[in-house]
Amino acid sequence: MNERERLLRRLSSYDFAVTELHIYLDTHPDDVNAAKALADYENKSCQLREEYEEKFGPLTPMNETGNRWAWIADT
Repeated sequence: MNERERLLRRLSSYDFAVTELHIYLDTHPDDVNAAKALADYENKSCQLREEYEEKFGPLTPMNETGNRWAWIADT
């Protein structure tokens, strides 16, 4: 597994945790620890997304500033 794949795997795991914590907090809105964990995972996901995009380019077309097809290029 190369660095690109490792970063994508970590990003996917953070995004999964964010989604699951959102669902959990829908039914447990007073859980302060879960809310803190959500903020932590959202921060980690954002940082990792920035790191990935600096090294390998945009993950989605919304992040692209020049070539609109760059996000699907196999780098």
